Amino acid sequence: MSRVDAVRRFNRFYTRRIGALQGGYLGSPFPLPQARVLYELGQRRESTASELGADLDLDLGYLSRLLQGLRRQGLVQGEASREDARRVRLSLTAKGRKAYQQLDARSRDEVAGMLGKLAAPHQARLVSALQTVESVLESKSHPEITLRPHRPGDMGWVVHRHGALYFREYGWDERFEALVAGIAKDFVDDFDPERERCWIAEMGGEPVGSVFVVKHNRTTAKLRLLLVEPEARGRGVGKRLVAECVAFARQKGYRKLVLWTQSNLEAARAIYKAAGFRLAKREPHNSFGYDLTGEYWQLDL
Repeated sequence: MSRVDAVRRFNRFYTRRIGALQGGYLGSPFPLPQARVLYELGQRRESTASELGADLDLDLGYLSRLLQGLRRQGLVQGEASREDARRVRLSLTAKGRKAYQQLDARSRDEVAGMLGKLAAPHQARLVSALQTVESVLESKSHPEITLRPHRPGDMGWVVHRHGALYFREYGWDERFEALVAGIAKDFVDDFDPERERCWIAEMGGEPVGSVFVVKHNRTTAKLRLLLVEPEARGRGVGKRLVAECVAFARQKGYRKLVLWTQSNLEAARAIYKAAGFRLAKREPHNSFGYDLTGEYWQLDL
C-alpha cells in the first residue's frame, strides 16, 4: 500500500469512527460543521467571524452560512465591538451555551468510552500516536515548548541523551553516562514527591530537555542533570528549566540550591550566573577520559 493510500484509508476509518458523516453529530441535531462552530464559540466566549474562519480554516462565505443557521436557531448572537463598531463580536446565547455543554459532555463520554475499551498500555500508545500525527503535520517553524513532570520512560531518555550528547560535543566516555544513570536511579528509588521534582521539556510532543531538583538535606537541594537538545537551544529552554527549579526550591522552604558543573560548560554556567547562582569552589579532577575542573555553584534562597 502506498503512503497516499495509507493516509486516505486512515481518513476514511477515522471519519467513520467519530461519526463525522452522520447527519447529527454525537446524536445532536447539528451536523459536524455547526457543532464545531458551537464548540469554538463555547471555548472562546466570544470571537469575530474572521478569527473563527482563520482558526478553523473555513471559507468566510461558508462560515457565514453556518452562523446564519445557528442564529436562526437562537444559538448565536452578535454585537458591535466596543473598540471598532465595524467588527461584530459573536457569542453563544443561553440556549447556545446549553447546546455547547451538551455537545462537550457527549464528546467527552464518547472518547472516554472508546478509551475505556482499551488496556492502559494501548491507551498510552494511542495518545502518543495522536501527538506524533499532530506534531508531524504542524506547520509552525517553531513549535511550542512545554514543561511537564517526569513519567515512565523519561529516565531512560535522560541517561541516553546525556551519554550521547556529551560524547558528541565533549568526547566524554561511557563513565559519564554511568554517572547519570546512577543519579537517575537514586532519584527514582528515593523519590520524595513533596520535596523533589523532575521537569521534561517537550517540543512537538518529543522530549528536548530535562532538569531535576533533588533533596540533599532539610535545608539544601541540588539542581541536577540540566540538558537541552541542540534543536531547542536559543529559545530560553535552559533558563525556563532552571527558573522552575529555583521557584520550586523556594516554595518548598529550602534555604540553598547547589549544583556541580564543569568549567568548560559555558552555556550552562551562563544560565546559572543569570539565575543568581555564585561560584563557591573549583576543584580539578580527571573524569570521563579528560582532565576537568569541577565547579560548585550555590544560590541562597
